[in-house]
Amino acid sequence: MTDPGQRLRSSLTAEQSASAVEFDSPIAMEALRATQVLHAADQEPFPAPGRIRVITIANQKGGVGKTTSSVNLGVALALYGLRTLVIDLDPQGNTSTALGVDHSVGTPSVYDALVGDSSLAEVVHPTTATPLLSCVPATIDLAGAEIELVSVVAREYRLRRAIETYLQELPPEQRPHYVLIDCPPSLGLLTLNALVAGDEVLIPIQCEYYALEGLGQLLNNIDLVRRHLNPGIAVRTILLTMYDGRTKLADQVAEEVRNHFGSLVLDTVIPRNVRVSEAPGYGQSVVTYDPGSRGSTSYVEAARELAHRGVSLPPLPSRPTPGTPVAAPLGAAFPDTDAATVPVPPSSEERA
Repeated sequence: MTDPGQRLRSSLTAEQSASAVEFDSPIAMEALRATQVLHAADQEPFPAPGRIRVITIANQKGGVGKTTSSVNLGVALALYGLRTLVIDLDPQGNTSTALGVDHSVGTPSVYDALVGDSSLAEVVHPTTATPLLSCVPATIDLAGAEIELVSVVAREYRLRRAIETYLQELPPEQRPHYVLIDCPPSLGLLTLNALVAGDEVLIPIQCEYYALEGLGQLLNNIDLVRRHLNPGIAVRTILLTMYDGRTKLADQVAEEVRNHFGSLVLDTVIPRNVRVSEAPGYGQSVVTYDPGSRGSTSYVEAARELAHRGVSLPPLPSRPTPGTPVAAPLGAAFPDTDAATVPVPPSSEERA
């Protein structure tokens, strides 16, 4: 198996080998990468998916890169020609901050679409990154949404209905190619709404030991949602984040995840990069804040992989009427694997 570190180095190499010969110093290579990102409109656009992709980005563990991945994948997809809508479902509103969208109290937000009578079209805001990227922000009001939704009929379907109505009302040429839903770090009613609304799940996994704990519970919850609420949901993408090539543990976690999940794992690995952390402070993604950085390059490559995987997607099964139980085989998202069993890197004694 290819060394994860080598895969990372390969993913950070410029695409044009001829140009790479001319720009052989680190600074020149960074400038070349920045030029490629800044002039994305002049390059070949990413291929459009075979159908609208509604991707739920979920992991109940905090700090694994859900929000960072939602923001930067969304920006990269939009910069390369794909209409993208990012829905911030985390009451902290970090996705809204990173996209430069106001999410102060009183701002029309996803809360109004979930709990109130607003349509999704009324709470969609443009972003400063690119005209092809829009965002539904989250305000602090969303923190009480789970309690308010408890007594609502078909509460698990609120977000799905809002998205479907929004897409149906748009002319075909204005409908987004991608809808990315950033989930909060929990397995509550907000995350459940996102799983019911989505057609596929993207799980960011931090290249550290703790990131693997609790993953089995998330996979079991996805199976439950598939069996009872949304038969079309499936884990289609796993993204390795915060890879630190200086540690052996990062390689071990990456290898274990690839051995267990196989082709679901993107080849591109997101490295630890200070620019990724700095960008939200300026209301930007790392792709626009420092386009030549390794974090930016990695997210652009991850978005490219994601786009190419979406070209030929299987048709979705019909969705059930809210409240109607459905049956689906357990573990359908992971052929020949046990969804509840997650990889665990060897302990220090075993490595010794």
